[in-house]
Amino acid sequence: MEPIFFFGIPIDFILFGLTLLGVAIFHHHTLPVALGGLVAIVIYKVAFTGFKFGTGVAGLVGHIGHEWVILANLFLLLMGFAILSRHFEESRIPDEMPQLLPDDWKGGLVLLVLIFVLSSFLDNIAAALIGGTVARHVFRGKVHIGYLAAIVAASNAGGSGSVVGDTTTTMMWIDGVSPLSVVEAYVAAIVAMLIFAVPASMQQQRYSPIVKNPPSGLRIHWVRVFIVAAILVAALAANVTANLKFPALLDKVPVLGLAVWAVILATAALRAPDWKIMPETFKGTVFLLALVTAASMMPVERLPAASWQTALGLGFVSAVFDNIPLTALALKQGGYDWGYLAYAVGFGGSMIWFGSSAGVALSNMYPEAKSVGSWVRHGWPVILGYVIGFFVMLAVLGWHPDKPH
Repeated sequence: MEPIFFFGIPIDFILFGLTLLGVAIFHHHTLPVALGGLVAIVIYKVAFTGFKFGTGVAGLVGHIGHEWVILANLFLLLMGFAILSRHFEESRIPDEMPQLLPDDWKGGLVLLVLIFVLSSFLDNIAAALIGGTVARHVFRGKVHIGYLAAIVAASNAGGSGSVVGDTTTTMMWIDGVSPLSVVEAYVAAIVAMLIFAVPASMQQQRYSPIVKNPPSGLRIHWVRVFIVAAILVAALAANVTANLKFPALLDKVPVLGLAVWAVILATAALRAPDWKIMPETFKGTVFLLALVTAASMMPVERLPAASWQTALGLGFVSAVFDNIPLTALALKQGGYDWGYLAYAVGFGGSMIWFGSSAGVALSNMYPEAKSVGSWVRHGWPVILGYVIGFFVMLAVLGWHPDKPH
């Protein structure tokens, strides 16, 4: 069925826009706002317009059946990597980090670079949570919201040029895009990193200086280090193996999430996970799943004609709209220079805290980050970095679109 328009705008988009506005205004009540918006969208579509897979309740069931793998993967990864971050924290490695990092603003800069590098071969959620855990220890528990935005931006920038670093780039790999086409995104990502990382690190140093020396008598808990490494290796191995050997399986089973939880449960006898963090993590995870589900129901059947201007715009759209359906539409449409698209949809979500799964995961650790106004006001270098990085890439590499495939 066709969308119903109000002053030329589909009502679906109006309801989704009101949901995002509610999240931005009522940032202390993000979960009920997101769930309320999702319920309103579902009721409207069941009653009036239907879904891509049919009308009424049957159409809703068909839609959830199509999206369930993505939703299950996000749920398992967000919950699982929260457990990983606690294992990492209790390993005492974060307490040792002042010994490895410079003891001025350059310490914050080096930490962001490490997050960038980690995210190039690990999931960006894991990289952001590891970075957030280290930051909590080296900055005495006081992490500026501008630096939190930089942590998320570093994790998303690092994953934007790697086919195993982000869900969107993995989708491109599965669809036949060459990993070398995606790696071009690092031209823009590195420039953006230089622009936002330096002011964010100086801002953090003024707010709460880095610990100069680690506490004496520290003892690393190597069993927990082993568990953290095992979870990360399992996630990486599952991602690479499934993409190379069993790509069709990724559309049927939440492979990455199951791999992470298999290791968590298998190693629970060695050291018990901190289950106490699960209730709060669950709330943040359900919030993201509500927004992702609502976004998947929007009547977006096609994008504007492929061009560098469209790719630039998709980065800003990704800050409020799930980048997975945007990437799927772009792949179906074709005609993009894939390095630009990888950078835009991968890094663009950093501009708002709920624009990426890494941002939502970090905000579960730092609830004060759940303010769009504060995120944009203090994290403005991320937005500036995105724009300048894009245009530097355009000037250096030019726009060379691939044929639709």
